[in-house]
Amino acid sequence: MATVAQWVEGARPRTLPNAIAPVVAGTGAAASVADFRPLPALLALVVSLAMVIGVNFANDYSDGIRGTDDERVGPMRLVGSRAASPGAVRTAALGTLAVGALAGLALLAVSGAWWLLLVGAVCLAGAWFYTGGSSPYGYRGLGEVAVFLFFGPVAVLGTEYTQSGRASGVGIGASVGVGLLSCAVLVANNLRDVPTDTVSGKRTLAVLLGERDTRVMYAALVVVPLGMSLVLSLRAPWALLGLLALVLIVPALRRVLGGARGPALIPVLRDTGLALLVWAVGTGIGLALVS
Repeated sequence: MATVAQWVEGARPRTLPNAIAPVVAGTGAAASVADFRPLPALLALVVSLAMVIGVNFANDYSDGIRGTDDERVGPMRLVGSRAASPGAVRTAALGTLAVGALAGLALLAVSGAWWLLLVGAVCLAGAWFYTGGSSPYGYRGLGEVAVFLFFGPVAVLGTEYTQSGRASGVGIGASVGVGLLSCAVLVANNLRDVPTDTVSGKRTLAVLLGERDTRVMYAALVVVPLGMSLVLSLRAPWALLGLLALVLIVPALRRVLGGARGPALIPVLRDTGLALLVWAVGTGIGLALVS
């Protein structure tokens, strides 16, 4: 039976910036065009955290029963390491996703944006079928597309809309930056796992592109949001606070472009997640100061 510490590690806390960043950026965008509404913001955060933890457990379960995680370089996987049974991890995944769904219903009730119910259903399906089902899209090189959409436009603009009743231009800009940096987190993870994913038949985008082109793609994903900070500063000068993420992006870029492999890429995953959070917080504050 897995210990509490192992369950916490299985939830992959280093990926939680992916959950927090869209809500912070979306709230900042909402504050720039309307009043900040704490209850919808809090509910959006619960939804986002539950979805990220839920998809992490779902991936652990689905990859584990396929044998993809039998040889793993990164964080421990509960099923792959035999620390927890597949049934227990599946229950954890479904239970966490259910919490997210309930919080989502509460968010829609508070905001009155019931049309977002369909979007929520698509998000739940996307969370499960990333590595679940008979033909997971994460095994066909589509993971980055889904991450960009779900953690970028969907999460950021959804947060903004449920607070302000609209999706603004600055919200769209913020959603692009968050989406690209969220993709960079996934790319850092998949670059590290190229050798084992190739052997197990998991055809991520990193496997399809190869290590060299994946490193170039990572560089583009972390640099473009910095340019977005400059664009957003035309409307909100304090959005330049997002450039503070450079402190984390530069060392991560050095490792990736320097050819780091395997365990040497683990700090890149950490730094990229933190850079995402710093960029989102800086951008969110900068946008909110416009109001």
